Amino acid sequence: MSKKIINQNRNYNTELLDSIESQFIFEKKPVNRFSKTKISYTQNDLEEKLNKQQKLDELRSQINSIEDCSIKNNSKKIILGSGNIYSPIMLIGETPGTEETESGETFLGEVGELLKKMLIAINIKKENIYSTYAINFRPPNDRKPSSAEIRRYSPFLQKHISIINPKIIILMGSTAMESLTSLNSKISIERGKWKEMIIKNTNYNIMITFNPSYLLRFPENKKYSWKDLKMIKQKIKDLNISV
Repeated sequence: MSKKIINQNRNYNTELLDSIESQFIFEKKPVNRFSKTKISYTQNDLEEKLNKQQKLDELRSQINSIEDCSIKNNSKKIILGSGNIYSPIMLIGETPGTEETESGETFLGEVGELLKKMLIAINIKKENIYSTYAINFRPPNDRKPSSAEIRRYSPFLQKHISIINPKIIILMGSTAMESLTSLNSKISIERGKWKEMIIKNTNYNIMITFNPSYLLRFPENKKYSWKDLKMIKQKIKDLNISV
């Protein structure tokens, strides 16, 4: 069993780390917290930012206009997404839960804490990526959406992806997998393999992996998620992108 190397000599709680996977390794890379580097935006940057936000607002309205949907009718509000809309990484979960619906944010509570630890293990902060759900409303009693419901929301997810236009897409859970790829096989069969998909003439790199909520119920599968995370880390390096 390999030892954990803690980034910047911070003393992480042992129990906290063990709740992820014993082989997670943190890099010892110092961070310059006193850098005077300023981020400047050009007029084109500001226009692009405004344009992307407008498209997301339009998408929100379109999803909110869905009629005769039991999932939407039983949910308090839409959870479109959160995080950096310019991130090269887009993470797609299954459906929001109670805490997410109340706050309007994605991946909260125990699920969110586990996700943060998983991402930190490959040097990524959750707020630096963009996260959303395959279906943007909480299902009644947190039930799994039917294939018909998943297909109904799939075009919105594809449009969502086109707006964010990431370099890497991470699909967490079977609902997310089925929504984008139409695969309804077991996650254990499809995970851990890079897939490519063309959406509106753009090619996307896709990694399918377990949802953190599943890992909380079946922690013995965290070792497989760790393998997936290492593949994602390598892909980030191969594509020479920063997160």
